[in-house]
Amino acid sequence: MNTPAIRRARRALLLPLIVLLGACQPAPTQTRIQGKTMGTYYAVTLSDPFPGGKPALQQEVDALLARMNHEISTYDPDSLISRFNQGSGQPPLAIPATMARIVQQGIDAGHLTKGKLDVTVGPLVNLWGFGPDKRPVKRPSADQIASARQKVGIDRLTLTPEGDHFLLGKAIPALYLDLSTLGEGAASDEIAGVLEQKGVHNYLIEVAGAVRSKGHNAKGNPWRVAIVEPSDRPGAIEDVVTPNGMAVSTAGSYRNYYELDGKRYSHIIDPATGQPVTHRLVSASVITPTALEADALDTALMVMGPERAMAFAREHRLAVYLIEKTDQGFVASHTPEFAPYLAPRQP
Repeated sequence: MNTPAIRRARRALLLPLIVLLGACQPAPTQTRIQGKTMGTYYAVTLSDPFPGGKPALQQEVDALLARMNHEISTYDPDSLISRFNQGSGQPPLAIPATMARIVQQGIDAGHLTKGKLDVTVGPLVNLWGFGPDKRPVKRPSADQIASARQKVGIDRLTLTPEGDHFLLGKAIPALYLDLSTLGEGAASDEIAGVLEQKGVHNYLIEVAGAVRSKGHNAKGNPWRVAIVEPSDRPGAIEDVVTPNGMAVSTAGSYRNYYELDGKRYSHIIDPATGQPVTHRLVSASVITPTALEADALDTALMVMGPERAMAFAREHRLAVYLIEKTDQGFVASHTPEFAPYLAPRQP
């Protein structure tokens, strides 16, 4: 999904944090499709029939994802978001309600997290080599970081309803909108909407780290989703959750990085400093009613770090699961609101 999709995609392809338990061998009565989108992968598993069967489901989902990429892909020079980024912002660009919903979530989450999520942070992400630009050959200078920060700020972004569409504007021509932290969640929600319209009410949707589910699998059991240990051990599972109709989104920092002059740089950029984070939080999972909201919050938590993320989650009574890398290994913690979703551990 645009810069959004591709960058987020890299993270998901290199290190999927959420996997579908048993999805590799679906029951005969289940329908499953999969493919690539936004620089990452997606999979949809149904235990209800889809009108027209599997070919119709594949066509419907692929068309939806193609439309979303045309709206929010920064890797497509003709997309709506690319036109916005390339333009001066005046007059504002007319965008559809589907895209506006994603932008508004970014603005709302930015205010809620006091700027830890910033959908205009693209210039800093690109400066550090995690966007469409190539990896820097040397660490950006303080002046370069300061210059890029002058182009960042959600307060410079405007979204105004007008009839059946919205007007997207910016206060400075250099403002760069990047929805990479939101696209996968938005895609999961939109696929769920299509399924509901078609009378499908038992499904599991995965777009990289953003999962949306409802109902039961073909065996009549609740869908189960695994939170994978952030290590090189294949299939090492930290915990299993049963979302029970809720959405789950996980963000991580431990695979998408590079080393320069002997120092490791994470793709998670703190808008407040303009630099990659250096704390030990390596994974954040969030459960909310929509994947779009969860997708926004997991990234903000990753920017905060373990202590601030847990304090924020408790303050706002969020269902959050964090994994921190310590000298003794990985340590997981969660809020009380997350506990009801945890499946009993197998002996």
